[in-house]
Amino acid sequence: MKVFIDSNVPMYVAGREHPNRARAVRFLEKVRRGEVEAYTSTEVLQEILFRYSSLKRLDLAAQVYDLFVQICPVVFPVTLADTDRAKVLVCCKAAAPPRDALHAAVMLNNGVQTMATFDNDFDRIAGIKRHEMT
Repeated sequence: MKVFIDSNVPMYVAGREHPNRARAVRFLEKVRRGEVEAYTSTEVLQEILFRYSSLKRLDLAAQVYDLFVQICPVVFPVTLADTDRAKVLVCCKAAAPPRDALHAAVMLNNGVQTMATFDNDFDRIAGIKRHEMT
């Protein structure tokens, strides 16, 4: 199963105790064991760096980034075709906020339709299905 991983999954793993943390840990363990074919994008990695940088936690920025890239070695670039498709999702279909639309566009342009995320905004985007992390 191909699954695109959103930034909130590794950030819940690295964060304080939260109801989503254990589910995120279990999911990334499946990825590590090769039970899930995992993908992410350069934009997701940028979000990780941005979030921890804004918190003045550069140590965590580097740690979470490096560990996530080890677990999820397929990182899609963001291309003009992706931003063009995101523009359609934002402006023409009003289906998603820009960042979510960009993730969806990268996914769809690379043949991935399932996303591991705790963000239910993705439920509004046609062609994207959220993976239930248990």
